[in-house]
Amino acid sequence: MANYPLPKFHFQVEWGGTRLGFTEISGLTVETEAIEYREGNLPEYHKIKMPGMQKFGNITMKRGTFKGDNDFYKWWNTVALNTIERRDITISLLNEKHEAVVVWSVKQAWPTKVQPGDLKADANEPSIESIEVVHEGLTIANR
Repeated sequence: MANYPLPKFHFQVEWGGTRLGFTEISGLTVETEAIEYREGNLPEYHKIKMPGMQKFGNITMKRGTFKGDNDFYKWWNTVALNTIERRDITISLLNEKHEAVVVWSVKQAWPTKVQPGDLKADANEPSIESIEVVHEGLTIANR
């Protein structure tokens, strides 16, 4: 049997106990900032670099617009000064048996941007809405 990389089109998203369908997810990035340091008596004339704080990118999720589906906007409307409904989000890349193979666990997410689908009179594609969330941590488990 050949060993192929996993296709990226078979995935699912869960938040607040609900499983949602999306067409695209981007921004699953994790970064460790570098700290530069140099003592005055080092024999080398350069700085050393050591790991600093972790930084996480905003996650953008896109899906089709459906009549009566207001999940994005309901969550957006919970955001107010110092009162935010935070949610944990689980994004799973699935294999051909619909089993989670790679799982991204997003901690304490809340929406920072909601964008309705663009309107265009001569377009022939579905309306796609998007939500951008910020969060306080991302762990990746490759099973």
